[in-house]
Amino acid sequence: MKNWDLLDEHGACTGDEDCEDAYRVCKMLDIPFHQVSYVKEYWHEVFSNLITEYEMGRTPNPDIMCNKNIKFKYLLQFAVEMLGADAMATGHYARTSQDDDEVFQRKSIRSTEEFFPKDAVKLLQAADPRKDQTFFLSQISQHALRRTIFPLGELRKNVVKEMAAEAGFHHILKRKESMGICFIGERNFENFILEYLEPCPGNFVSIEDGKIMGTHKGWFLFTLGQRARIGGQRDAWFVVDKEINTGDVFVAPGTSHPALYRNSLQTDPVHWIAQDPPLELLRDRAMQCSFRFQHQMPLVHCQVTLNPDNTVWVALANPVRAPTPGQFAVLYKDNVCLGSGKIMELGPSMYTEEANEKAKLAKPRRLI
Repeated sequence: MKNWDLLDEHGACTGDEDCEDAYRVCKMLDIPFHQVSYVKEYWHEVFSNLITEYEMGRTPNPDIMCNKNIKFKYLLQFAVEMLGADAMATGHYARTSQDDDEVFQRKSIRSTEEFFPKDAVKLLQAADPRKDQTFFLSQISQHALRRTIFPLGELRKNVVKEMAAEAGFHHILKRKESMGICFIGERNFENFILEYLEPCPGNFVSIEDGKIMGTHKGWFLFTLGQRARIGGQRDAWFVVDKEINTGDVFVAPGTSHPALYRNSLQTDPVHWIAQDPPLELLRDRAMQCSFRFQHQMPLVHCQVTLNPDNTVWVALANPVRAPTPGQFAVLYKDNVCLGSGKIMELGPSMYTEEANEKAKLAKPRRLI
């Protein structure tokens, strides 16, 4: 699957390397090799959204959107309708609540396929918790999940590598794991994004006293929690907030400053893997579960409150560092990935709450 057609900064297209590696594996296994291009679809349904999100001051997650809109939509449709496949298998470390045999017995891939909520296939965390990738699958549709198998879900990474070595796939084992933006690769982010967005100079402003600490080329080049490299500053300053109307990027000294920590947030309408919210949440309008907004961050206990428009308010048991608008709040119950919603609003930071508390205590009391 080819989704991007530009060379990286070093003039090498990693997509060509991926294609060659896949072709070699197919030759070794004596199975057909097919290549399909979704460059246009990726541009319209993933990349354009990424640019818009940065313009709005948010930090998008293209990997989640690529899985939702490209791999588990167009590629799955191509596999079933054009190649006559019964199902699609991917290398994600994840599991489902259905057996492989159940997948192969399904006769339809229609997105309108009817089923009862109790029959919904669950997306389960991988047996290897360190490699679990359900975070990246939290927006895929129920009908796609019902047509997908995850052969690596029950295996640990070291076992997979041993199997690959025994099969002779040494050229795959030598490759580094990709850590760049989905299908764009590892490149200088500032140079890349400035190819698509005009510079919008603004100020770095101290969250503590409003002092201007330096200047920048655009608020969209920074995400919450990131170190702000400010010329002339000996100490490390970190981004804690952004104001796109003024172009100000607010910063605080130290990586653990209370302005970086928050314990509540609101999402856009949640995508539930089972299509409907959990029965407990529908019944009580609130539910205890777990949350993460980054792939490898530890799960944090939380209470989710369901709003009438299917958005949710997430109240965390413990404050987390730099939850970020545009990222996805992925929800879990036990080992089940329930789905996710894009973070739209943040509650007050611990720094703001501390300041409000001090102001209350300092307020003179009137005696009557």
